[in-house]
Amino acid sequence: MKITIDGDWTATVVGEPLAIAPRFSFRDFRVYIGTYADVEERSQFQLDTFGSTEWLWDAPDELRFDPVSRELVGAEFHVPGDAADDEDGVRVPITPAVRPGGLRADEARDFRMETTTELCRAPGDTVLTCLRDLDVLDEPLEARVGIAPDVALLVQHGTVVGWSLTDPVCYLTSGFAAPDPSPPALATRSLFTQCLDLVTASFDELRDRNPAALSKLRALDGALRVQREDRHRADALRALVAELVEDYGNR
Repeated sequence: MKITIDGDWTATVVGEPLAIAPRFSFRDFRVYIGTYADVEERSQFQLDTFGSTEWLWDAPDELRFDPVSRELVGAEFHVPGDAADDEDGVRVPITPAVRPGGLRADEARDFRMETTTELCRAPGDTVLTCLRDLDVLDEPLEARVGIAPDVALLVQHGTVVGWSLTDPVCYLTSGFAAPDPSPPALATRSLFTQCLDLVTASFDELRDRNPAALSKLRALDGALRVQREDRHRADALRALVAELVEDYGNR
């Protein structure tokens, strides 16, 4: 299967998907798929590969390929800050099923992968689906290509129109650290949903210093502080929540 990502830039679905677990940095609202462990290693990784990457003030989504084999070796995705309405969220199709596969660039040249604009949340936030726009929901998907564990590219009319992350709470982490391999605590799942509610649906109320939104923010910060189990994920969530408390909750 051949897929288009940027105009005439194409890749072929071939081989095996990446075995690298995604890392969902909640503070950055980004999903990282790569072997780098810090900023310096990430910079070197980008120098050693080709594809879509950030440049000056431009920060697209990223797919990075090995210059010799032209095979996919890493990816980065921005999670949109605006969540679609529930009515649109339930329109996300459940078919076709994810088909695992790697990507091989048809040409060894750079391109630009636009970031998605719409975040669709499944009930319980079991899946986050990020779409180019909501018009994607008006027609069936052609394919879901599983390029890494629980990460899939969504294809419509031969073009990548979005991506999805299944069970995102499993992959919560801070920065480039590897996610905790143990299952998330039930309390973490609930707090994750509350945090997503806060930074998507309620963010404008926070900026306006709405008393109810500020009360929720402080309560979330307190709950994350005292959670004894699943500390790695709780700390990943609190990295952003604590910044919001500092920016809005103490005035």
